[in-house]
Amino acid sequence: MKKLLILALFAFLPLTSNADSNLDKIKSSGVLKVGTTGDWDPMTMKDPATNKYKGFDIDVMNELAKDMGVKIEFVPAEWKTIVSGITSERYDISTSVTKTPKRAEVAGFTDTYYKYATVPLVLKKNLKKFPTWDSLNNSKVTIATTLGTSQEEKAKEFFPKSKLNSIEAPARDFQEVLAGRADGNITSSTEANKLVIKYPQLAIVPDGGKNPAFLAMMVPKGDNKWNSYVNDWIKNKKSSGFFTKLLAKYNLKSL
Repeated sequence: MKKLLILALFAFLPLTSNADSNLDKIKSSGVLKVGTTGDWDPMTMKDPATNKYKGFDIDVMNELAKDMGVKIEFVPAEWKTIVSGITSERYDISTSVTKTPKRAEVAGFTDTYYKYATVPLVLKKNLKKFPTWDSLNNSKVTIATTLGTSQEEKAKEFFPKSKLNSIEAPARDFQEVLAGRADGNITSSTEANKLVIKYPQLAIVPDGGKNPAFLAMMVPKGDNKWNSYVNDWIKNKKSSGFFTKLLAKYNLKSL
């Protein structure tokens, strides 16, 4: 009777993550499905002419698929749905996103391999008007954010007095600044450094970055076998110098 009770209890326990791991599915199907937004320079960018992806994260994912001996399939995602793409199993892993407590409630994260700061962007001609973070925290100021990004969450924290305008992809927050519909936006120091080169009319507010944040790939929460596999791969690639060379290729420097 005691054995029957124990067996009955085990029947109602959730299956372990290793019993149905994405790692086994990927090896069985021969395809690694990667969710990516394709709009974050220089991490992931989609070329409209070819519909192909390029960037730092794209190189990382291609290398992972190559080392696994499988093909790769990039699945289009948006910032507002990139987490749900993991939870609904539309893809096995995402290109890098910022690790936040909200996302970690429902998705798993690999070890980090890049750290950045958050900085505000404004029009260069308005730098005297907005020389500091505090100058943007004003009821007369409009801050643009991209829906579903970690910056959308942080804008509420940094600018509680300002008007927040959330833009839905494929439009981007910095485009609102360029068009004069917003006074500023916040983004990663990585993207900001690229944007001010591409759009000389933009400038980074000069009083320093805030909120050092860590980038990592998202994987299904609880899939310890798959997560551990990717973490071991990241560790080995760091040791081999892969990430150092890739940072140099894209002229990036992790904090």
